[in-house]
Amino acid sequence: MPKKNFNASVLPNMRAFAAPLIGRKDCVLVGLSGGADSVCLLHFLQYLAKEQHFALAAVHVNHGLRGRAAQADEHFCQELCGALDIDLFIKTVDAKAVAEKYDLSPEHGARKARYNAYKQVARQWGATKLALGHHLDDLAETFLLNLLRGTQVQGLAGIPLRRPLGPGVEIVRPLLCISREQVEEYLSQNKLSHVTDQTNFDDVYRRNWVRHTLLPLLESKQPKIREHLAQFAAGVAKLTQK
Repeated sequence: MPKKNFNASVLPNMRAFAAPLIGRKDCVLVGLSGGADSVCLLHFLQYLAKEQHFALAAVHVNHGLRGRAAQADEHFCQELCGALDIDLFIKTVDAKAVAEKYDLSPEHGARKARYNAYKQVARQWGATKLALGHHLDDLAETFLLNLLRGTQVQGLAGIPLRRPLGPGVEIVRPLLCISREQVEEYLSQNKLSHVTDQTNFDDVYRRNWVRHTLLPLLESKQPKIREHLAQFAAGVAKLTQK
């Protein structure tokens, strides 16, 4: 994607999409894993915060699962927030213990532990919004995952644009308007580095199989399948909210 196209169309679209989600009086906490999407989100929201004057901080959750790799991710987030002059909260959780306690898969145990940590930090800092870096590809993947698992109609709405996290705190997802490719282009445009979780390439996880095998297969027959699935999910979300 040429730079002029990104700056002329994608970036204004990101700004317009985020406008209704975050206001001047908000205190926005960004979930920062160190991956491409969360780095893109943090940098983009810092850019918006300078214009709209909302408060901004980040939270990194170490799940206690990946040893030195997790420590390296934590260090990366510290370095990034130091360079951007953004306050960073770090929470270490025992995702394995949470999974065992609630009889969950390791993936779902990590998610439960992570969101509990988000709630704690949001209360501690006084956040009004928790911003997460899910993008259009994540929405398409979630739609297919829910379909494969068997779901009620609500499950076909995919990832909600916004939902409550706790009293006075709302989860928002300002990057749902752009694709993974556009996230990577944003990083390239702004010369930003990121970390890569090697478990993202292990197809033992169903989401990775959808990402690496199923979606590319569908895309070979319909190049705009990701956009179509996202549009369908958004339509379902509107219908189920009525």
